Amino acid sequence: TNQKHKDQDKDKDKLTQRTREAMENPMYNAGNNVEIAVRKANDSNHGCATNIVLNHDFSEGLHLWHPNNCDGFVVSAESAHPEGTSEKLGGNYAVVSNRKECWQGLEQDITARVSPGSTYTVSAHVGVSGPLQGSTDVLATLKLENRGSGTSYLFIGRTSVSKEKWEKLEGTFSLPAMPDRVVFYFEGPSPGVDILIESVVITCSSPSECESVSQRCFDAGDENIILNPKFEDGLNNWSGRGCKIVLHDSMADGKIVPLSGKYFASATERTQNWNGIQQEITGKVQRKLAYDVIAVVRIFGNNVTNSDVRVTLWVQTPNLREQYIGVANAQATDKDWVQLQGKFLLNGSPSKVVIYVEGPPSGTDILLNSLIVKHAEKTPPSPPPVIENPAFGVNIIQNSSLSDGTNGWFPLGNCTLSVATGSPHILPPMARESLGPHEPLSGRYILVTNRTQTWMGPAQMITDRLKLFLTYQVSGWVRIGSGASGPQNVNVALGVDSQWVNGGQVEVNGDGWHEIGGSFRIEKQPSKVMVYVQGPSPGVDLMVAGVQIFPVDRQARFRYLRRQTDQNRKRDVILKFSGVDSSTLLGTMVLVKQTQNTFPLGSCMSRTNIDNEDFVDFFTKNFNWAVFGNELKWYWTEPQQGNFNYNDADEMLALCKSHNIQTRGHCIFWEVINTVQSWIQALNKNDLMTAVQNRLTGLLTRYKGKFMHYDVNNEMLHGSFYQDRLGKDIRANMFKTAHQLDPSALLFVNDYHVEDGCDTRSSPEKYIQHILDLQEQGAPVGGIGIQGHIDSPVGPIVCSALDKLGILGLPIWFTELDVSSINEYVRGDDLEVMLREAFAHPAVDGIMLWGFWELFMSRNNSHLVNAEGDINEAGKRYLALRKEWLSHARGHIDDQGQFQFRGFHGTYTLEIINSSKKVSKTFVVDNGDSPLVVPIDL
Repeated sequence: TNQKHKDQDKDKDKLTQRTREAMENPMYNAGNNVEIAVRKANDSNHGCATNIVLNHDFSEGLHLWHPNNCDGFVVSAESAHPEGTSEKLGGNYAVVSNRKECWQGLEQDITARVSPGSTYTVSAHVGVSGPLQGSTDVLATLKLENRGSGTSYLFIGRTSVSKEKWEKLEGTFSLPAMPDRVVFYFEGPSPGVDILIESVVITCSSPSECESVSQRCFDAGDENIILNPKFEDGLNNWSGRGCKIVLHDSMADGKIVPLSGKYFASATERTQNWNGIQQEITGKVQRKLAYDVIAVVRIFGNNVTNSDVRVTLWVQTPNLREQYIGVANAQATDKDWVQLQGKFLLNGSPSKVVIYVEGPPSGTDILLNSLIVKHAEKTPPSPPPVIENPAFGVNIIQNSSLSDGTNGWFPLGNCTLSVATGSPHILPPMARESLGPHEPLSGRYILVTNRTQTWMGPAQMITDRLKLFLTYQVSGWVRIGSGASGPQNVNVALGVDSQWVNGGQVEVNGDGWHEIGGSFRIEKQPSKVMVYVQGPSPGVDLMVAGVQIFPVDRQARFRYLRRQTDQNRKRDVILKFSGVDSSTLLGTMVLVKQTQNTFPLGSCMSRTNIDNEDFVDFFTKNFNWAVFGNELKWYWTEPQQGNFNYNDADEMLALCKSHNIQTRGHCIFWEVINTVQSWIQALNKNDLMTAVQNRLTGLLTRYKGKFMHYDVNNEMLHGSFYQDRLGKDIRANMFKTAHQLDPSALLFVNDYHVEDGCDTRSSPEKYIQHILDLQEQGAPVGGIGIQGHIDSPVGPIVCSALDKLGILGLPIWFTELDVSSINEYVRGDDLEVMLREAFAHPAVDGIMLWGFWELFMSRNNSHLVNAEGDINEAGKRYLALRKEWLSHARGHIDDQGQFQFRGFHGTYTLEIINSSKKVSKTFVVDNGDSPLVVPIDL
């Protein structure tokens, strides 16, 4: 069944090996002598009773359809139809092309919408095009996957088709037992012949037999798959998860009544926070579809007035792997009902799925009024923001020069503001990089005295001067007075209604003026916005000069970065031809095409992602490096002492190897205490040291030579668990031991908020000192990891951090890059800023995104691909940059027998075309300063 059919006989009656097996299968419903009555397709809004095929008319392109090792696309029958096909159709149709085998075609997973014992009828309009004489057969087949007994095939029906017209393909099938996976697909014609498919209809012949799966269909978007969702049928279909559940029409002497409907349920006698109320939804959710979840909840009892309440999905796979998916959470109270909203998607085909509500401490009841789970509607992307007169580079701060005293400013709190002189006249470097030539600053500054709280300082209202979706850069000079007990944090902050927004931070000593810089963006209309400068300890005077807040011109910066990219990522190439008479080469056409840029562009993935073939397809086509989100972390590989799980990492590594994708090892240790397993935290010093050594030996011995990088001890600037417990030397010793166990791997430090100016703990200066300290202790630090979880990025601020870190001479990687905006176009802008800054900078050797698929990101509104596989505007921007960073050239061989061009580093194909023949070659352009001479022997 796994052998590909290689016979290319064009006899129309010849079936593939798979089809022969299918027809011999006892499941085959031999209805060849029975006239099959098939209902025509009704409108898909009629829902499950009509058609279990999703996107049956290709109105959403190939969404939920997949070409099987071939190519596919959708065209409109109104604008085009296959050559020689006389019939015009009324809608779209799919074309399956580039078929190399008879069994290749178009498929859809229908597992969640069929059930054993029911009889299904199939009807489809099919056609063919391409190199065909006479007619050929198109077949409809089921692929039935069972993990225990392999894969079998069930023949449904076939029809003979010629290029002149469309034909109807009809058949029936039934399943005596339910496989792990059921895939419906078309196949049959000889290689090279395209299959054309219009509408596809699969209906249940006996609707009463199908009632058990009626909830599985989500063509009708308003169908709730939860049974008895408002408890109108008592507690039927519900159960307690480790506790008791009770039905109520009211509680607390009538003070608690349902928000809607007549009843609600309580999960009571809870002894663990995971206890709650649950419903099994196995078979009601389909893989690769997104589902919206809405729950109405509150809490009661145990003197708890508010608590986190969560909706969680428990999933068990056929091989008994368990997964917990957090779907929604909110703070619930004992006073009112609150609504939890969330979304989830299953990548694989689970054997069991349970949805439940959990969260509050033991002894506190969870009250559930209703639960809705339904197929998520597709929401159109928000349009690109229209910003009239953005006034790039214009300062929105009034009286920044203080020429009018403190007019426009006011003291936040009961501190005192006055104007003094003696501050720098030059613009701070990061602002100068954005603004270019600029008039000198005034030399005046605000002196803030009588500060009794850290938040006291100069403030200004800027509500009416801000524009939504513009990215603003913050700049200024700050200094502190005498009397500070040590370095002080100074922060430019914004009060946006009730929210605090970070506009930049810097650590200040009492030794002069310091540049402060940052950025921000407002995406929802506020009622008031105040900017203020705060931070030093009470009693410490604060000095503030030259405050500027201005919108940045990203397109102007991009033009500069393109020039830098050309300088740093390209090389002059001379193709020198030989092997034939040079006089015959003159004027010969040369076509040069780059097939791969060798610069590392990678992404994070999780084990569940690789069960989704759409994810894998996008990943393998658009990334050349991978990093595992959790599966290599210690809390994943050894959640309990001695209980190891390397299976997930092994499977992910095998996938990467099969696609020639390099991998980073993230991470061996993690210094932040709340990421450390409880069993490790409970160890004494000697046992902890032993556990650390065992972790190093076990991980790096198992994967020796398989991970190109390791993040040795993650986020050492933000945590210190191992150092606090085992002493300062432990960090350097981790590096030394790791290098001894796997000398081939580059060993990285890795931390966040290094590049954005908003965290004094991880400023570039602090990071540099941290790395020098490690090296002084003998740690073989091989690379610098900048995570890159950034908001509203501004190029010069990022570039400034890269310039500072670059003095160490170590390769810099962005290891966990993601950006976030509710507007996909603005998100794309943010991503382009980061990708261009990194790619243009000579010290950066690679970029890793921290995911790209919706619902599998660590931050909201940061995905490039929507949950069901649609590439959004940010994703299109990423793909456009990948395309831009490939070089192509064409021209003619000169009288020296040469062809010259300038191109990105990477792999190229070369075609030499003259009147007699076409010659193809490949070559590689590696990094270098001098022109690369590539000899081409013809």
